[in-house]
Amino acid sequence: MRNIIKSTTILFTVLLTVLSGCSKDDTTPEGTNNTVPTTSITPNILLIIADDMGKDATPGFSEGSIKPNIPNINSIRNSGISFNNCWVYPTCSPTRASIITGKYGYRTGVKVVGDVLNASETILQNYIKQQTNNAYSTAIVGKWHLSGNGSNVNPETFGMDYYAGLIGGGVQSYYQWQLSENGLQTQQTNYITETFTDLAINWVNAQDKPWFLWLAYTAPHTPFHVPPTEMHSQGNLPEYTNGMEEMPYYMAAIEAMDYQIGRLLDNIPEGERENTIIIFVGDNGSPGQVAQFPYTNTTAKGSLYQGGINTPLYVSGPNVTRIGATDNNLITSTDLFATIAELTGISVTEINDSKSFKTLLTESTTIRDFQYSEQNDGINDIWTISNGQYKLIVNANGNEEMYNLNANPYEGLNILNGTLNNNQLEIKTALENELLEIRN
Repeated sequence: MRNIIKSTTILFTVLLTVLSGCSKDDTTPEGTNNTVPTTSITPNILLIIADDMGKDATPGFSEGSIKPNIPNINSIRNSGISFNNCWVYPTCSPTRASIITGKYGYRTGVKVVGDVLNASETILQNYIKQQTNNAYSTAIVGKWHLSGNGSNVNPETFGMDYYAGLIGGGVQSYYQWQLSENGLQTQQTNYITETFTDLAINWVNAQDKPWFLWLAYTAPHTPFHVPPTEMHSQGNLPEYTNGMEEMPYYMAAIEAMDYQIGRLLDNIPEGERENTIIIFVGDNGSPGQVAQFPYTNTTAKGSLYQGGINTPLYVSGPNVTRIGATDNNLITSTDLFATIAELTGISVTEINDSKSFKTLLTESTTIRDFQYSEQNDGINDIWTISNGQYKLIVNANGNEEMYNLNANPYEGLNILNGTLNNNQLEIKTALENELLEIRN
């Protein structure tokens, strides 16, 4: 029955596409064609967001020497494409807001952890529903953290079909936490990573049309804890207390997340799984307590240095032909908005501050000339921009830093402490001009 319904949905989508092709006038102000998808094959899309997982804690990157055992995430990487220059934000709320709106933080007001996303924003899930004639089912399972830490919030009011998860930014215990579902809060005692996976499995298997699932795990965010034994390979860990070595607990949380990702994928029917595009991304760098060389506790999470904002990004699934490739394009977290929208069949390559990198899944080309990130915690107002080779960090107080990432990829030498040559002066001017365009 499910397959019949899905086939009917796809056939109806194709028919609508043909009929709507006769008119070219219903273009939105953002430049997107307000029609149903133009492709006959409509993929499912699974976006997995890992909380506080930097490149130094991820296999496949040279940063860091201690790596977790994560066969399922490795399989996503090995069967798809890895992006080496993905920039997010230094903390989780701004990254999530930038993905879900396709806008830089200073436009939405979500510039630091805990800021609140305005209800007037058009989120990605709602945009997909509007632009595809409701062809997709949409859900967010897991960490929300776009409405502060209050409990009287139902993210479904933003326009997704279903939400279940954690409203705030974290939990005191991975085994004692508040689940929000259908606008109601219930106390949970099951391991949070497992519960999020249960909810995701149940939702996916209830769908009768293509779906987009945003699955946001809290792992491996603090507190450091001991996951169920069968989910990790870190040995017989005692309960964590302050002063203990944090790394095994951090690795165990990542491995438990990977274990649950494998369980989710195993529970998606084979035909559905083969038609599912998987996107895996870290929302910011690793916490300072577990930052590994070449990062430090001051250049990891919470900073605009590479250890804080350059995170893993993998894409695999149908229509991804650059299997095993590592791409060096400049990607920003905002770009996931247009990319996912285009993957659903919407005729959009650029919207708000988002540029689709869908073409990179099949060919090597250039998407951006610059990438941007920012941080404003009420005390420090800082932003950064890069052309891939040079990176400029500007503080509202007038302080500036500039790095040659080719020569010093981990920002070991601020070249503004010396004398810039003519070429560097020209590049600095170009970066400053681009910042003026972005922020005005």
